[in-house]
Amino acid sequence: MSILKWFKPNKQANHHTAQGTASQEPAEDKKQKASINGNMEDALRYINSILGENDDFLVRRFHVFGHYKAVMLYFSNMINQNTVNTDILKPLMYVPVHLENKSIELNQLKDVLINDAMYHSEGKLESNLYKLVDGLVRGETVVVVDGLDEALLIGTRNIDKRSIDQPATEMVIRGPREGFIELLGTNIALIRYRLQSPDFRMHTMEIGKRTRSKVAVCFMDGITNPELLQEVKKRLSKIDTSSVLDSGVLEQYIEDNHLSPFPQVQYTERPDKVVSNLLEGRVAILVDGSPLALVVPTVFSQLYQTVEDYNERFLLMSSIRMARLVALVLSLIFPSLYVAVISFNPELIPTEFAVAVAGGRSGVPFPAIVEVLIIEISMEVLREATIRLPQQVGGALSIVGVLVIGQAAVSAGFSSPITVVIIALTTIGSFATPAYNAALALRLLRFPLIIMAGLFGLYGIMIGLILIANHLLSLKSFGVPYLSPLVPGNFNGMKDLLFRSPLWWFKNRPSMLQTIDDTRTAPGVIDELKQTNENVLDPVHAKKKER
Repeated sequence: MSILKWFKPNKQANHHTAQGTASQEPAEDKKQKASINGNMEDALRYINSILGENDDFLVRRFHVFGHYKAVMLYFSNMINQNTVNTDILKPLMYVPVHLENKSIELNQLKDVLINDAMYHSEGKLESNLYKLVDGLVRGETVVVVDGLDEALLIGTRNIDKRSIDQPATEMVIRGPREGFIELLGTNIALIRYRLQSPDFRMHTMEIGKRTRSKVAVCFMDGITNPELLQEVKKRLSKIDTSSVLDSGVLEQYIEDNHLSPFPQVQYTERPDKVVSNLLEGRVAILVDGSPLALVVPTVFSQLYQTVEDYNERFLLMSSIRMARLVALVLSLIFPSLYVAVISFNPELIPTEFAVAVAGGRSGVPFPAIVEVLIIEISMEVLREATIRLPQQVGGALSIVGVLVIGQAAVSAGFSSPITVVIIALTTIGSFATPAYNAALALRLLRFPLIIMAGLFGLYGIMIGLILIANHLLSLKSFGVPYLSPLVPGNFNGMKDLLFRSPLWWFKNRPSMLQTIDDTRTAPGVIDELKQTNENVLDPVHAKKKER
């Protein structure tokens, strides 16, 4: 069969006559269904016609067992050259020792190649030419033998990667130091290393017409609700786009409310965090090429919790969590509260403090709302510039911006000292929020609150907070209310809401996830430990033994 038959254009327009003629099959579908016909040169022309001219695409002709013509195809920059030479090329060129004195016919060749000759575990037979091309662009090696209707597709991908290091965006004091990298296989291995259970499941799919990015959906069999898993797969399968370069692209497609500033999908680069969410009954989504995993469903309380909360004693971490919540609230309403009090209700300020504030604002030519907006916008610009600049320059710029520019603005009468203090405390409070996307949402909502406070005072702040609360109440993530377990109320879930209760109080998994197995901790664990504990090194017992 000639290669021209695979690319023969359909010149007749698809139409239905009165007698109901069948429509012609699209040329692209024919191209994808093309199979090896036994002619090595035809297969080689087909592959070259799709891949075009690439200097790193190598074609190595040789003879299998010194008799049958064959060709080996691969991209030189994506494979391990030693593996190709030692485990594939050399074994295929020499007859196996136990078959040296036997004749190998063509009809026996496939079985001998896959079972006796090749020294590589990731090898299979494939007849579809389009799948062979897809394997080549992923870093696999193809061996086509003249006369065979199937080719060898061998996994030889070997891409240089950065080392596994501590996550840069999720720092902890007490906890694991490993973070995801860009390669999907390594990330799956990090999860399996921490979750050595036969119930762990991982299903893959390809998304993106051009990039054909591999996406892994991870869950726990026997824990995760099957309907949740089915919904996740359904949403991912409906994504029809040309490229998926990062997990953030998938996040924007699968979230429930696309206009909300609040994140409805949590992302993390910590394997231990993914494992803890899988054990609760959630689903994790990983993309090949992205070091960030997505976790669904997500509720608001997850955005101010950290892995460290559960690795340290509950009394200490409960106080830290409360401080984190105070910082979260201050980062949202502190500037607007200052504007409302200064502009409409100065009588709420103590007299001595009011005199100090009035003295500081005496030379400022702007009203409070304009002053706060200018300093707030300047701080956002400075923060964005600090992030985008190189690390060596960014640190110096932040110090210069905070100290020099702030002091210069106060000295020039451009801003009052109290305003600089308010904005500085607000910025520090936003840094205390663990989730960057949640902190970004609060930073965005500060500006409408400041404007409403400048127009209506404290009433404007209350109206803005009511609108934000109403919006949060309307949000859902895969059917789970965003403010769960607070609304709707669930007593067991509230044990891990404002405070972090002792671990032995978490007897069941979150009820909002509707898991198959909801038992997390056996009841009565702490009582049994107290009853069986013995003070084996008590000095009183030691003296009794000596007597």
